[in-house]
Amino acid sequence: MDLKHPELCLQDSFIGGEWVTSKSKQRFRIITDPATGEVVATCPQNDACDVPSAVVVAQAAFAVYSKLTPRVRAQRLLAWSQLIEEHREDLANLLTLETGKPLYEALAEIDYSKSFLWWFAGEAERIQGITNVSSTPGRRIFTIKQPAGVSVALVPWNFPVAMAVRKAATALAAGCTMIVKPSSETPLSTLAVAKLAQDAGFEAGVLNVLTTDLANTPAVSEALCKHPLVKKVTFTGSTRVGEIIARHCAGGIKKLTLGLGGNCPFIVFDDANLDHAVDALMALKWRNAGQACISSNRVYIQRGVYDRFVHEFVGRTKALRVGRGMDPATKIGPLTVPQGISKARLFVEDARARGAHIACGGTDLPELGPFFFQPTVLTHVTEEMLVFKDECFGPICPIAPFDCEEEVVQLANNTSMGLASYFFTKDVDRAWRLLENLESGMIGMNTGSISAAESPFGGIKESGYGKESGPEVAINEYLVSKTSTLTIDGHF
Repeated sequence: MDLKHPELCLQDSFIGGEWVTSKSKQRFRIITDPATGEVVATCPQNDACDVPSAVVVAQAAFAVYSKLTPRVRAQRLLAWSQLIEEHREDLANLLTLETGKPLYEALAEIDYSKSFLWWFAGEAERIQGITNVSSTPGRRIFTIKQPAGVSVALVPWNFPVAMAVRKAATALAAGCTMIVKPSSETPLSTLAVAKLAQDAGFEAGVLNVLTTDLANTPAVSEALCKHPLVKKVTFTGSTRVGEIIARHCAGGIKKLTLGLGGNCPFIVFDDANLDHAVDALMALKWRNAGQACISSNRVYIQRGVYDRFVHEFVGRTKALRVGRGMDPATKIGPLTVPQGISKARLFVEDARARGAHIACGGTDLPELGPFFFQPTVLTHVTEEMLVFKDECFGPICPIAPFDCEEEVVQLANNTSMGLASYFFTKDVDRAWRLLENLESGMIGMNTGSISAAESPFGGIKESGYGKESGPEVAINEYLVSKTSTLTIDGHF
């Protein structure tokens, strides 16, 4: 790998400030370039037997780190952010090689990651308790907040740096220590940012990274969730796996944050600024080849502007350059995992068989590499098609017309998911109605950009619970409250 700082390409787990292998000494191979399927790295194949020692290390570090002042924790987070900025290009190169995403998107993810370190450095000093005057004379009630304890982050492969840093920044700001289990597809970029956290001054054991392969992931995740010293778990991934994680955490009554599936609707009304809406959909749908939980998955265009919108969107989609992520001209890279290609084929064939029209795309691109699929736009789409019923997680955009507000709200809410919704209109009254009536934890009002460090991130329904980022609520996920009652003035 062509890195300015080759020491960032680390291939061991990071536990207690040391780079270590698994007890079994087994390693697994990593496809570090989905554009070619090339394997050039390995990492420790940890199993459930490796979990207890990692948790004990994190618990020992917690006993010390939790006593540091919030300002010291904030200073460490800011130092970590500075180091990420200094190594921005190398981190982006690692990210592109692991995920396949275009280099400009990888650079944007690194910048997005830094925003959480800046935000939670401030949140560290905004943790506050309260004092109440009791209804009983001579009595005062105090509530304080303290770090929960050892936390675990189960991180997905689509945004491995952003998700690891967002979760770790929150935990470390609160005074918790953390064990990150990265996806088996993308451990190298997570290990690299952990190295920079060490360089920023975080003590040994405060931030740890435990790698494993796909086969051992269920057992390692279960062992982490069920360990009695682990007090907090955060997971981002599918709803199916989220249900399993919730069951694992129920036994020990763990604090749990779940960021799960999306299937997000994107709605454009006749009175919308169409150019603005097309711009938003281009960015939202094709980013990371559609592999994002908040990507627009079902597009509804009011009938009066349907033909014009589809014509403009299809034309711009056809002009996108598909290629290797390291090519500066590339706008869409390969899918990251092999099952992404098979799922994309299934969704397109199901839609075609049920009467959908393929406006552009529709096939994979084996001449470019094993994981490439054309950006695909489907029209004449109906609700019974898989592409509308299930989250796609690929470069496929289904578009359907609608007639009225009541109809499209019913269509948008006709899913078990409730992560995000997007709508475009100039009608202020309608905007307020949609804000209240759309069943989503996040609403994009005339925008497709809703994720920021200062904005609470999380869904409702089967899209999970708890919030990441934003003021107060996110850091409270890593805190416990204690209430004390004091009697004064001789009153008993």
